[in-house]
Amino acid sequence: MQKEIFTISGMTCSACSRRVDKAVSALDGVDEVAVNLLKNSMTVKLDERNVSVSDIIAAVEHSGYGAALAKPARGKAVSAADKQDPAVLELAEMKRRLVISLLFTIPLFYLAMGDMIGLPLPAFMQGTQNGLVFSFTQFLLVVPVIYVNFKFFRVGLKTLLHGAPNMDSLIALGSGAAAVFGIYAIYKMAFALGHGDLATVSHFSANLYFDSAAMILTLITLGKFFEARAKGRTSDAIAKLMDLAPKTATVLRNGVEEVVPLEDVATGDILVVKAGASVPVDGVVTEGKGFLDESAITGESLPLAKKEGDSVTGATVNTSGHFLMRATRVGEDTTLAQIVRLVDEATSSKAPIAGLADKISGIFVPVVIVIAIIATLIWMLLGYDFEFALSIGIAVLVISCPCALGLATPTAIMVGTGRGAANGILLKSAAAIETAGKVDTVVLDKTGTVTEGKPVVTDILALEKDGQNSLLAIIASLEKLSEHPLGTAIVKEAEKRGLAFLETKDFTQIPGQGIGGTIDGKRYGVGNAAMLKAAGVTNALVQQADDLSAAGKTALYCLRGQELIGLMAVADVIKPSSRQAIEELESMGLDVIMLTGDNAATAEAIRKQAGISRVVAEVLPQDKEREIRLLQEKGKRVAMIGDGINDAPALARADVGIAIGAGTDIAIESADIVLMHSDLLDGVSAIQLSRAVMRNIKQNLFWAFFYNTVGIPVAAGVFYSAFGLTLSPMIAAAAMSFSSVSVVTNALRLRFFTPVHAGFSETETTEDNDQAVHVSSQHNNTKGSSEMKKTILNVEGMSCGHCSASVEKALGAVSGVKSVNVDLGAKTATVEADEAVAGASLEKAVTDAGYQVVGIQ
Repeated sequence: MQKEIFTISGMTCSACSRRVDKAVSALDGVDEVAVNLLKNSMTVKLDERNVSVSDIIAAVEHSGYGAALAKPARGKAVSAADKQDPAVLELAEMKRRLVISLLFTIPLFYLAMGDMIGLPLPAFMQGTQNGLVFSFTQFLLVVPVIYVNFKFFRVGLKTLLHGAPNMDSLIALGSGAAAVFGIYAIYKMAFALGHGDLATVSHFSANLYFDSAAMILTLITLGKFFEARAKGRTSDAIAKLMDLAPKTATVLRNGVEEVVPLEDVATGDILVVKAGASVPVDGVVTEGKGFLDESAITGESLPLAKKEGDSVTGATVNTSGHFLMRATRVGEDTTLAQIVRLVDEATSSKAPIAGLADKISGIFVPVVIVIAIIATLIWMLLGYDFEFALSIGIAVLVISCPCALGLATPTAIMVGTGRGAANGILLKSAAAIETAGKVDTVVLDKTGTVTEGKPVVTDILALEKDGQNSLLAIIASLEKLSEHPLGTAIVKEAEKRGLAFLETKDFTQIPGQGIGGTIDGKRYGVGNAAMLKAAGVTNALVQQADDLSAAGKTALYCLRGQELIGLMAVADVIKPSSRQAIEELESMGLDVIMLTGDNAATAEAIRKQAGISRVVAEVLPQDKEREIRLLQEKGKRVAMIGDGINDAPALARADVGIAIGAGTDIAIESADIVLMHSDLLDGVSAIQLSRAVMRNIKQNLFWAFFYNTVGIPVAAGVFYSAFGLTLSPMIAAAAMSFSSVSVVTNALRLRFFTPVHAGFSETETTEDNDQAVHVSSQHNNTKGSSEMKKTILNVEGMSCGHCSASVEKALGAVSGVKSVNVDLGAKTATVEADEAVAGASLEKAVTDAGYQVVGIQ
């Protein structure tokens, strides 16, 4: 199976898109068809052994529309200029047609209506004797309007002859009937003048309907113009994403910097990224460092430090610093290109709710034509003149155009997916949006979703006066020689504090117990309680170790010979935003369940910290899938949020799978929604956005149905006998145009969607004492209120753990500061403080401590 994208011309309403869909779907070898009315495009999944591109184009053309292959060449850099935007082309064409239409319709309207409202007319057009001049002048004015809008007639009559009338058919029949009647009136007047019948001339000169024909076409074109302008706005977010990629890149070749077009960058090229420049493509930093603003891709508002070996994403901005990078993914393989492609496919897909509108529009147009004919005949049979009956028929045809019905769903889907992309939320299909808005149960993976996904040192308990840094240096020196993940966390903590590693000899690993080695002639051991038991050492810290285990932490003891000198705890801590996200999910009326392969004790500890009501522990990937299936069998609609790798079976089984993380290929393939930023709050935002889109679609469908339900009876003259209420064809055209514009305008309100996340406070459950010193305030899961702000200071002069501790202490002493996290490696201090705390106060505190602030973010 291969996927091809086509540009479709001639579509104007949902009946058109349904006709194209039906024609292509009927071909052998076509597996899936998605027609996008807004973008005038069609995506087809086909078996090239049974059907060709030319077969598909022929099928579209036979159904009355045009088609051309529109798939961009692979490997070319993504840019808004790479393809002509159909919305922009449509807007330009509609503007041209509208200007010409108004140029001739305004004087035509003046001639037709001026005498009725007391406006002066040229003398040669006044009086019954000049009726033919008066009428023929109107005919000459209506011809250019019909000509410039002849597309309505060409497409409308063609689809009518194919047995699949659409909106254009209604417009062509309505305006065409008015124009033909006007021509008939001219002949009648000419005949009457030849026979001296001035009464007939007077009658027909007042009932020409040329003005109605022109006004119908002009008002429909005006509505189409506003609609086209609104359509262009629906894809603004996507266009902005496409334009994020720079047009050029600086490549380092043979030691010389060379500026080349972005499409000339190849995998493996060494690129130069200076301060203020955008990262051209995805890659890895090979030299230097910088701070990248990734807000456009991940939604992360704070710049992230990047150093040698770190991955960087194309279209992010280097706010400060200078580095070299090696290109690893270029062209359509970049993260930005994947985002644009996913959003594009989502806007081309159809929500299940759209099926209702499609089915109705498929039978709506022919039914309306029948209603118009019947209404015309009934009024004639009731004794009314042909002109009145004809105006009734024309009004029914025009007011019934199902534009609003066809626009109700796709406009909301397009705006919603674009808004999601701007917030780092990739909604892969319209069906995913609809399903996410209906879920009542959210299942969470633990590792990497609720928690950080990597262990960190949380507690150091030293029994000797040398303190925690001395104990950490010993344990880290031993763990540096091991390959255990917990050891890696301890080594990183020591490096973060700037501690020197001690020379270790005679390193040994004892299975099931721990590791050992000789430092400064003394034998040390690091391990679990089994190591203490094997060494015959009494565990004086058993209570502390039990408390740590109950909190979901892994306790590691340190021995010097036969003496216990301390205890260290390592854990995968919950993310700072996880508890808030879970509280918000529950406040939205959703049941939250956590599934994890971890042991019951650790799972229970994380459950308490995160505030989750139910947890299922010690489950394998296939067991997660089974748990979700059981929930579905109970009638639950389930969303699964996981990392998209080991949770693939569960993500596939869930009604909607949400992959949280950096948008890896596996996550993108296995999930329905991809969160580019590793924040559980984005999962809340995705559900909020889905609900907002579905509300908008339902509002649009309601008003579209309501408009037609009320408009058709009024236009048909149902209330004329009782109340004298009817609609002229011109008013009907204006009402139809207004309905379409109102639906698109309502969808555009989604452009202002902003996730709502209420602040919350949490009571700190961990108690400090004289012996247990918590390493970093970043692991205290306290979240401030919505009035808190985060500030990052770039600090020069820090060279060791004592320096970072001094900076942390100085900033912590500033009034209003709630937490401080100093990163010695990145030379940064992250401060959470009240809104009232000024950057100058923080800078002064650091300066007074003997260090220099070189930047505040």
